[in-house]
Amino acid sequence: MNAHRHFLLHKPVGYLSQFVNNQNKRKNKKLLGPLHPFPEGIMAIGRLDEDSEGLLFLTTDGKLSEQVRSRKVEKEYYIQVDGIITPEAVAELRLGVAISIRGKAYQTLPCEAKILDPAPVFELRAKKIRDARHGPTSWLSVTIREGKFRQVRKMSAAVGFPVLRLVRVRIGEVELGGLRAGEVLEVEKKLLFSETV
Repeated sequence: MNAHRHFLLHKPVGYLSQFVNNQNKRKNKKLLGPLHPFPEGIMAIGRLDEDSEGLLFLTTDGKLSEQVRSRKVEKEYYIQVDGIITPEAVAELRLGVAISIRGKAYQTLPCEAKILDPAPVFELRAKKIRDARHGPTSWLSVTIREGKFRQVRKMSAAVGFPVLRLVRVRIGEVELGGLRAGEVLEVEKKLLFSETV
C-alpha cells in the first residue's frame, strides 16, 4: 500500500475547500484540484469558506482529520474588520459571544484575541476589498480551538465589527509563513502534528 501524502496549501479566496462538486448550484465554483497535481484520494482537513483564505491542510489519510479538528489544536486567524475595533469589543470576543449556528443559539468558548498594530501585509486580492473612501478598517488576531460554520466571521459581527477579509495564518504549530496564495507545499506527517496532539 502506498504511503499517505500530506500538503500545506495557501487557499486563495474564491475557492471551495473541496475537490469534488456534488451540488448543482455550485457548478461554476472553483475547486482545489486545478491548483496542483494532487494524488488520488486527497481531501481537505477542515474547511475555509469561499470568501476566506489562508492555511489549509490536505491529506490522503482520512484518520488525521479528527486530530486537526479537535479542541487540542489552535487555529489562528487574522481578520480585517469594518471600522476601528475597540478594546471593549476585543474583550467580548475573548470571553465568548452568542452566535447562531444553522439556526440554533451557540455560545463560543473563550478565545485569544488581540489588535494587530501595525496591520499585517498580505498580497492584494484581485477583487479589491474596498478603499479608504468607505471608512477606516482595522486588523486583529483571533485564535480559537473550535471550528463552527463561519464562526470567526459571526463572532466579529456579534461585537459590531463585520469581517472584510479573513486569513488563517496558523493551525497548531504550523504557520502560513511565506506561502503565497495558491502555493502548495508537500510535507511529512510530523510537520502537521506535534507529539502533543
